[in-house]
Amino acid sequence: MPIVIVDAAGTLIYWNEPAELLIGLRFEESGEIPASEWRAQFAVSDVDRQLIPHEDWPLVIALTRHQPVSRTIWVGMPNGNWRHIEWTSVPFIAQGGEFLGVQSVFWEA
Repeated sequence: MPIVIVDAAGTLIYWNEPAELLIGLRFEESGEIPASEWRAQFAVSDVDRQLIPHEDWPLVIALTRHQPVSRTIWVGMPNGNWRHIEWTSVPFIAQGGEFLGVQSVFWEA
């Protein structure tokens, strides 16, 4: 199952091997990716193929509102292909309430 983790600033700090197919890069080769870069690499649309603005992406909602969110969407990949996926994002909140980042998981819809 593809998993990505972003820090509190939105920097993509880790993704596993299954997520490499979505991102199009190996983590070991590229390292961390700032939010401005990873947001520009993808297009996200709803089930009716209407584009979803960045602020309404599940990962961004979890990042900005610190709420878990799950949604069925279409993702336009860097290679031009579209994939129909379920996208769930959960915020990481430390014991003292400090927001640490977000974990997102994806699977085929």
